[in-house]
Amino acid sequence: MAGFRAMIMVAVLGGATALAGCTATKDAAQSTTSAQAPQENLALTVSPADRASGVPISAEIGIKLGSGTVDGVDVRDAAGQKIAGELRSDASAWVPTAPLKYAQRYTATVTAVGSRTHHESKSVAFTTMKQPSQVEGVGFYLFDGQEYGVGMPIPIEFVRDVPANLRAAVQKRFFVTSDPPQPGAWHWFSPTQVQYRPAAYWQPGTKLTVRLGLKGQALGGGYYGEEDKIARVRIAKDKVEVKVTNHPKQMQVFKNGTLIKTMPVSLGKASTPSSSGHMVVMEQAYTYRFDTRGEPNGGYVVDVNYAQRLTWGGEFIHSAPWSVSDQGYTNVSHGCVNIGPGNAAYLFTVMKVGTPVTVSGTEVKLAPGNGWTVWDMDWPTFLKGSAVPVASDVANAVAYEPYPKPKPSPTVAPSTSPGTAGNAQLGTPTPSAS
Repeated sequence: MAGFRAMIMVAVLGGATALAGCTATKDAAQSTTSAQAPQENLALTVSPADRASGVPISAEIGIKLGSGTVDGVDVRDAAGQKIAGELRSDASAWVPTAPLKYAQRYTATVTAVGSRTHHESKSVAFTTMKQPSQVEGVGFYLFDGQEYGVGMPIPIEFVRDVPANLRAAVQKRFFVTSDPPQPGAWHWFSPTQVQYRPAAYWQPGTKLTVRLGLKGQALGGGYYGEEDKIARVRIAKDKVEVKVTNHPKQMQVFKNGTLIKTMPVSLGKASTPSSSGHMVVMEQAYTYRFDTRGEPNGGYVVDVNYAQRLTWGGEFIHSAPWSVSDQGYTNVSHGCVNIGPGNAAYLFTVMKVGTPVTVSGTEVKLAPGNGWTVWDMDWPTFLKGSAVPVASDVANAVAYEPYPKPKPSPTVAPSTSPGTAGNAQLGTPTPSAS
């Protein structure tokens, strides 16, 4: 959001009125002067409507202008106390810093200025809704003051489905500020799951402030948001990435683009294969209990150390002392990435929640939404999941490409050696020795 001087570029039409004849009377001259400098009409409209009642406490002060720019917004409660807030970057609305209060009267005054320094103001008074009987919270996976890896998305999870016709209004109440600024967007993976990512990995050291302004926001089924949530977090100063391959069965750890460690792994066996795709660490636990009783191919209970979750389906990187002899050679796990105890402990010193992890070469593809899968689709596909039209600068941002297309092979000139003229076929591979 920008300050009160955010500009809206508009075309202002004006001009002198032509008069018939060569001689003008005094009245005609006065009419000409008036026609040359008409009173500017900024066509300012403000919402909510004047005297509206039952207004949601998540409401913003909507602003429309035919011409000119917003010069100021003043919102006060019934006691005359000024309410803090900011304009959206496109000056389409003024957003209160905190939700309004239930069953309270407010007055909003918007002032606009035109190209001839003409000012126009409009005031509206409105009353907010009573406190609803049905409210619910949302799952928010950023925690104030924490530090995350460069691939950390902003995942939000709802208790019940958000109807399609409400998703745009809900999404508009998510506010993300990054320092330094980076373009990003939201993607609805399901009616209950929406995630945000920047176009490319966060720059190391980025500071993030995220506000979910959902208190009093309609979520569907007669339910409203219970509270606003805010988190101020930091991205780690080093870019750490992890790449796991099935052929060979190994893990590589990169720090700021440099390979710093390689270790053997054992992945999921044929009946319970690991997922191939671009994931991030979702949680870390020094000790984690796997209880698979009642699950297909499960039925066991075991405690593991140095566990790092990759999917909702239960795929982790973790210490597996029982499979050390298989690591690097044979896949024996139930879908997890097995590593030795020493290597597992080492990973806890360099990885964080939000560290990107890519697994490749296995029998199955990562399912969208099975974890924080924002990096497993290209940018245009990701943008299609937004409930709100995406700005052109965001759509055209330089983005991370999870599955880059191979570069075309150089064109080979046809051979002119004796006996082969006319038989060369461009693009046909040369048979290799068996």
